[in-house]
Amino acid sequence: MQGKGQWMRDDAPVRLRSRSPVEGLERRRLRPLEVVAQSVSGAAPSAAMAATPAIVAVSAGHGTVWSFVIATVLALLIAGCIARFTRRMAASGGLYSLTAKGLTPAAAYASALASLLGYGLLAAAALVGAIVYLDALIGEVVGATPGRAGAAVIMAVIGLGTAVLVLRGARLSARVVLAVESVSITLMLIVFSLLLAGGPAAGAPAEPTAMPPPGAGGILAGVLPALAAFIGFEIATALGTEVRKPFRSVPRAVGLTAAVTGVLYVFAAQVQVFGFSATPGGLAGQTEPVVALAAANGWGWLPVLLDLGLVMSFFACCLAASTALARVLFSLSRDRVAPRVMGRTHRRFRTPHVAIAASVPVTTGLPVVLLAAGVPLMSVLVTMLTLAACGFLLAYLLVCAAAPVFLHRIGELTWPAVAVSAVIVPILLVVLVAFVVTRPLSGVLLGGLAVLGAVGYLLLRLRRPAALAAIGVYDETTTGDVLFPHRGAA
Repeated sequence: MQGKGQWMRDDAPVRLRSRSPVEGLERRRLRPLEVVAQSVSGAAPSAAMAATPAIVAVSAGHGTVWSFVIATVLALLIAGCIARFTRRMAASGGLYSLTAKGLTPAAAYASALASLLGYGLLAAAALVGAIVYLDALIGEVVGATPGRAGAAVIMAVIGLGTAVLVLRGARLSARVVLAVESVSITLMLIVFSLLLAGGPAAGAPAEPTAMPPPGAGGILAGVLPALAAFIGFEIATALGTEVRKPFRSVPRAVGLTAAVTGVLYVFAAQVQVFGFSATPGGLAGQTEPVVALAAANGWGWLPVLLDLGLVMSFFACCLAASTALARVLFSLSRDRVAPRVMGRTHRRFRTPHVAIAASVPVTTGLPVVLLAAGVPLMSVLVTMLTLAACGFLLAYLLVCAAAPVFLHRIGELTWPAVAVSAVIVPILLVVLVAFVVTRPLSGVLLGGLAVLGAVGYLLLRLRRPAALAAIGVYDETTTGDVLFPHRGAA
């Protein structure tokens, strides 16, 4: 860790470990572009571009674009708070490892549970989304769908493929994610550029929903779902140990992801608001806005490109979220909070293979079971994304609150850091409360999970208080890094 104050005295001898606390992972191998690809895929921008503007428009109306602009600013502020840590330390536990350096062990533990909930449900939801749109794509191309049994088989195969790619290493999964997400975003840009060129679609079908006026209250209410479109953009923080020059690459990846996805969302929102400007009810009356615009312009083939892009985006998101989930479990094991077996790494691939073997079957098996039980997949997708968003929002809230405390502890506190946290923390708290209050079923489920988490915390305090007090493992410079800097220089 870089820093001053309590972490290091000028006259104190520097003692280096012979082994890093996160030894076993493949350190310092990921290139900057590969790291950015992981974070971008975590946000699944293609899916958000297609679906989120219509949700935001229900509250924001013609001010939908401004809701996304505000949400982008908030995401950049969150990225700035995260950067206070990632410029000084590299970790594989993501936001909980960062939170531990500023707040109490209880807050770090809550952040860890929120991260597990967020990444786990995001991976499962992305798998469901891939199946939903793959089913639609097959129906459009072939004229028949694989049915419930076929969808379950395809889901299991994709889950197995995800496990294999995550097991083989962050570099391979990052390259796959980079290729897949690049194609997906390119397809979405083609789709939305064509829709923009087509102009307003007066003949597009609409639900009997009035487009609300673009008032300040509606715009602010629209920020809630707009900000949820960014969840997962910080995945690079869980790869700090494996990134070349992490003190540069990780904060840049998180900030760049917030900026790039924000631009994509604003563009998509503008296209859809403009496209339905001559339609009764406007964008707020649409359930499938892109499909409706394509049909109104006579482009029946355009939904094929849309579904292909969404399938690829959801697969990349599932892969990125599964990678981050395994790293969080690995770090919790090295913290002696999770079972120690989760901290083992594969000798050849240098990945947390036990954590992968434990997590991927769950994120794959849960959707398969729900599909077999006859639960509508779109309902599963929405519920999982809502719960995942709550987990991410809590983790963002805690790390933003921890940032100025961390800087104070190392003697590097500045007024901009205090100002940013003073602005973003209350906003995230309001957004989180609004998310829970406006979704009663999700609130009940989250309440149950919170009770289980509190019980787990109390058991840890009784059985392993020392481990809990020291939570927040991160990568440290070793004697090998000094003697052989080309092997692991940060």
